[in-house]
Amino acid sequence: MESMNSFEIVGGKPLFGSVRIGGAKNASYKLMLAALLGDTPSRILNFSHIQDVTTVGNIITSLGGEVKKVGERALVIDPSGMDSFELSNTVGEEGRFSSMFIAPLLARFGKAIVPMPGGDKIGKRPLDWHFDGLRALGADVSLENGIFFAQAEKLYGANYRFHKNTHTGTETIILAAVLAEGTTRLENVSEEPEVDDLIEFLIEMGAKISRPEHRVIEIIGVEKLNGAIHKLMPDRNEAVSYACAAIATEGDIIIENANSEHLTSFLAKLDEIGAGFEVGQYGIRFFYKGPLKATDVTTAQAPGFMTDWQPLWATLMTQAVGTSTIHETIYQSRFQYVKELQAMGAHITAFQPEVANPVEQYNFEYEESDKEIQHAIAISGPTQLQAGEFSVKDLRHGATLVIAALIATGKSTISSIGHIDRGYESLDERLRSLGAEITRT
Repeated sequence: MESMNSFEIVGGKPLFGSVRIGGAKNASYKLMLAALLGDTPSRILNFSHIQDVTTVGNIITSLGGEVKKVGERALVIDPSGMDSFELSNTVGEEGRFSSMFIAPLLARFGKAIVPMPGGDKIGKRPLDWHFDGLRALGADVSLENGIFFAQAEKLYGANYRFHKNTHTGTETIILAAVLAEGTTRLENVSEEPEVDDLIEFLIEMGAKISRPEHRVIEIIGVEKLNGAIHKLMPDRNEAVSYACAAIATEGDIIIENANSEHLTSFLAKLDEIGAGFEVGQYGIRFFYKGPLKATDVTTAQAPGFMTDWQPLWATLMTQAVGTSTIHETIYQSRFQYVKELQAMGAHITAFQPEVANPVEQYNFEYEESDKEIQHAIAISGPTQLQAGEFSVKDLRHGATLVIAALIATGKSTISSIGHIDRGYESLDERLRSLGAEITRT
């Protein structure tokens, strides 16, 4: 199915109008997993219609739970009928979420059998930090032939410090600790807004969670949780995608629901390059107001410039005057899109910046990383991009190619767009409504 689908895009048309973004992909399925910890059903509102939500819903149903659509963007999740702690072997290929099922399954059954996760290929993402945390709470976790086996008669609160900052690792241990006996203190945790959205939902369910200081979370285990009603936070990656597309095409769009508090580092960079934005009660307006200036970006953990934004930003910087740089510090390998932008005429070169203490600076295991990989790029512009034919490798790679095609002269064909559908709801329809010439074939 995936290989049959492609986008055909004729570039050169400014985007104009308004688009309403839905709930965050990176929060949606984690809230669905949190709902499995309740004794009663939960209702979660503001879901985006994306493949990851459907897939996680199907997995919950396969375990005996119930996921029911109620209204256009709401789901009722009832875990009371769950009778299995084993995920199908094929689930791992469908996204990054399989390992996150371990915590709620341990809490419900004391056992979990789940396949290794797949998802976007953007360098090593060590699951060891997640499993070390689970072991600290008393779980026994092992890996055999690509399958994780976890068990714990009971989980107990513990002190655990993450070796490196990890978004999903933080969420995994929170899910494990809320029903554990005693108090858990987690250090060097993630401060992403999606983590806060999960915490807020769990507190509504009856959990006791606080952030007493910077990068610290404390969880006092409770005996039980009840279902709750919660509205998902808006998707900040979707907001940045549309914003970059609008500015790069010299357009002017309103993004309804966009939350400026989740985008502070992005908005600061827009100021630096001379792009226009206005924050209102409706969301945020993004618009082109004249030639863009080159700038330097280093990706960082929240509240810094997000690694998910840098491929989109790189495409925008092909239209800026001068030489921009992007230094990627979160993932070892996240410049797969560069080859395609170069094929479209972009002037991009990779380089290794001077880093005083790479072990500290990089959020991956630098000492074990491939020393041949360069962690920064320089982009010289402005460049008139040319259309081409490309295949999508991962979610942001896909969004990057779409933005580049919207800027380019001529007709581009982008195949393997199933990756895009995993995280963007009806991207082609929404772009068409903003004036883009894009068709799904």
